[in-house]
Amino acid sequence: QVQLVESGGGLVQAGGSLRLSCAASGRTFSSYAMGWFRQAPGKEREFVAAIRWSGPSTYYGDFVKGRFTISKDNAKNTVYLQMNSLKPEDTAVYYCAATRLTYSIGLYYARNYDYWGQGTQVTVSS
Repeated sequence: QVQLVESGGGLVQAGGSLRLSCAASGRTFSSYAMGWFRQAPGKEREFVAAIRWSGPSTYYGDFVKGRFTISKDNAKNTVYLQMNSLKPEDTAVYYCAATRLTYSIGLYYARNYDYWGQGTQVTVSS
């Protein structure tokens, strides 16, 4: 079993920054890839970013446009999402997720992830 716990959400003004954290635990977790998704009220879950525990590869949703950065600390079993230049349209619940997928294209789709955290609320005021 894999357990994921997100933290770091909150209320910020437009143009501000937040860093989200996802602490992971469970068997054979080092073989997984990690993703961040977000979901605003009344909208579908949207891919934000992904990273592999092994190797440097990262993946981003098109809307990020250089504002967000995903990173990891393998020793702490933690993945981070640094969000800069936040906009009101970034307001959503942000989820981290884990998958054993080994091909890159599949990382963009929520249906391919096996484990999910409870989410953390990010609200950007205008």
